[in-house]
Amino acid sequence: MNSIVAVVGRPNVGKSTLFNRMIKRREAIVDSASGVTRDRHYGKSDWNGREFTLIDTGGYVIGSDDVFEKEIDKQVELAIDEADVIIFVVDVITGITPMDEDVSKLLRKINKPVVLCVNKVDSNKNRTDALEFYNLGLGEYYSISATSGSGTGELLDAVVEKLPERELEEEEDLPKFAVVGRPNAGKSSFINALIGEDRYIVTDIPGTTRDSIDTRYTRFGFDFKLVDTAGIRRKAKVKEDLEFYSVMRSVRAIENSDVCLIVMDASRGFDSQVQSIFWLAEKNRKGIVILVNKWDLVKKETNTMKDFEAKVREEISPFVDVPIVFISVLNKQRIYKAIETAVEVYKNRSTKIKTRVLNDILLPIIAANPPPALKGKYVKIKYITQLPTPQPQFAFFCNLPQYVKDSYKRFIENKLRQEFNFNGVPVSIYMRKK
Repeated sequence: MNSIVAVVGRPNVGKSTLFNRMIKRREAIVDSASGVTRDRHYGKSDWNGREFTLIDTGGYVIGSDDVFEKEIDKQVELAIDEADVIIFVVDVITGITPMDEDVSKLLRKINKPVVLCVNKVDSNKNRTDALEFYNLGLGEYYSISATSGSGTGELLDAVVEKLPERELEEEEDLPKFAVVGRPNAGKSSFINALIGEDRYIVTDIPGTTRDSIDTRYTRFGFDFKLVDTAGIRRKAKVKEDLEFYSVMRSVRAIENSDVCLIVMDASRGFDSQVQSIFWLAEKNRKGIVILVNKWDLVKKETNTMKDFEAKVREEISPFVDVPIVFISVLNKQRIYKAIETAVEVYKNRSTKIKTRVLNDILLPIIAANPPPALKGKYVKIKYITQLPTPQPQFAFFCNLPQYVKDSYKRFIENKLRQEFNFNGVPVSIYMRKK
């Protein structure tokens, strides 16, 4: 299971610079696959062979100082709830501020490892100034300059040392389906309807589910684990549940699942919060099924369902090969269809295509539609193979991989999808030097 590290601190102390530096080497490799990272506040990092998920809690604060204070408190509380290790960033140039003292007060009370990081230390004078941060009562600190990178190695050593020991994976290798979505979209009711008992307290107040729980589901010939992420806290403080909070709560469940069932509320549409969760699942290359809940409450006209589906596909483009199932948890409409679809997507994600079949089918298509020539040079793709990864990834061996544009990779991906069933599954295409 991936550990989560949260970066907290007041605005303008350099959290984002540090965050970008920590994910850069890793992100450059991971995201050279097509598309942009859609969420600047979430990334993966690794150090000394330990991989972890990094979350920058500072991205969503706007407004006056008193709003800042409330927001900072909320972000720190969220980090305390969700993260395994917390990096608390302070600024040597401004010294200790009242807001830093507030944050450290919260952090001193908790039972989680905190790494104090004094940023903007790039001279000997600053190094001496940093000593005042011992007054925060958080013990040893690490002096760094996020801009130049000095000191970040020692900081990362300390973080990795404090990560929890890796749990040994359980014996049973069951598919894991995560039920994700914004608060109050009906995630818990969906699980209750499936397992036929009120495992969860469900009220109309967003955020009433207590914690994420895994439920084994063995009915009608199915056998899998349901991971409920409705771990949205019942804390009154997180009323104005911003996009970021639901997304951060979904991170761990998405990363540790095979297929994500994204539950959305038909009356709210495919809003930015649902989109963030969708792209998080896509970025992690998970199987995806979109469940449009509360469909019974929508006024129907002739093309309502078609139009709704077209709108959603427009938002998720270019990855449009995703099943969308319209459900009503309340009336138990199509909830088994939702599970059947998730099982199909799981199978699609584990599809392995023989090398000979791949080459026999795709090479003639590529020969008929070769990549456009660049600077008078022609790209020749000679050989294709599927990589031995948990999700579908393909290597295309050619003479000039650097000349193949993303648009051509999309063309190839569409052909793969036409010939083989990858419905609901992100596909990765790599051009390699022959």
